Amino acid sequence: MENDKIDFVLIWVDGSDPKWLEEKAKYSDNPNSALNSAKRYRDWDLLRYWFRGVEKFAPWVNNIYFITCGHYPKWLNLNHPKLKFTKHEDYIPKEYLPTFNANPIELNFHRIKELSEKFIFFNDDFFVTNYISKEDFFINDKPRYIACCDIIHSEDYKDSFPHILVNDVSILNQYYNKKEVIKKDFGKWFHLKYGLKLLMKNISMLSYNRFSNLYEPHIAVPLLKSTIQEVWKKEEEILDKTSRNKFRGREDVNQYIFKWYDIGRGNYEPSNKIGKYFDIYGEKDLLLKDIVNQKHKLICFSDDERINFEMTKEEVRSAFEKILPNKSCYEKEME
Repeated sequence: MENDKIDFVLIWVDGSDPKWLEEKAKYSDNPNSALNSAKRYRDWDLLRYWFRGVEKFAPWVNNIYFITCGHYPKWLNLNHPKLKFTKHEDYIPKEYLPTFNANPIELNFHRIKELSEKFIFFNDDFFVTNYISKEDFFINDKPRYIACCDIIHSEDYKDSFPHILVNDVSILNQYYNKKEVIKKDFGKWFHLKYGLKLLMKNISMLSYNRFSNLYEPHIAVPLLKSTIQEVWKKEEEILDKTSRNKFRGREDVNQYIFKWYDIGRGNYEPSNKIGKYFDIYGEKDLLLKDIVNQKHKLICFSDDERINFEMTKEEVRSAFEKILPNKSCYEKEME
């Protein structure tokens, strides 16, 4: 019988917390490097709209695991029965702490004891802007993904992220033969729901003998706790090594590998394109219009040091206020 419980997992950091900043500086040889720049941690003050969106558009959620190093916004109602305030120390082994690297935080989700088998992972820049259903993420207890080949795009290979993708895809190729995977699950790789652009990308990369990358839509990700446990059993060395890194680095892997592992073995169902990722620097107007018009069910947007941060933050906040003006039960009454 299908287990109907689906949890949400949200990771958050208050980049303005003096204690957190002091601790971060203590462990960093170069706290102002590109890998650890302020834009990776600065707070857009939009968290309340994440909770409002979940309450309005996903009331079916079982529990929300709100994960931080220990700090939280003063307005948050920690007494809400669905809200499970979870500190890093509550589930991450002490030898990995403290950490200022999102990868250990995400790679160890399976250690959250009460977390349901099926859950949906959100970064704090992923927002729910229209009604979503359980079936948008899981069908027949399987996560829904878009299976599409891709190449690694990067203008700056000094950044760690493209190297992390290479590490992820190396593990994928270790376990799965690309041509055999696509042959076995041809209907999942060439599904009409993906749209012409992604289908053409798969066609254009059919001649590649190995996976070079997989398409990532940068929206909330459905995951299976059992898959994370299985990958840990198979790849404990690299997952342990990543979990010991205080800051994100080139030798890391990230949570993509759990999703990619399930795609490799066919343990998923094809997904609709229910979300959209926006580059805040070049697509701000499109982002604001998308939020107000609720064109997509999920949106994500990047940060960028080139923007006028305070002005852009207010514009985005105003857009969310138009669709989510009312306090949620996750906000304290006095706020």
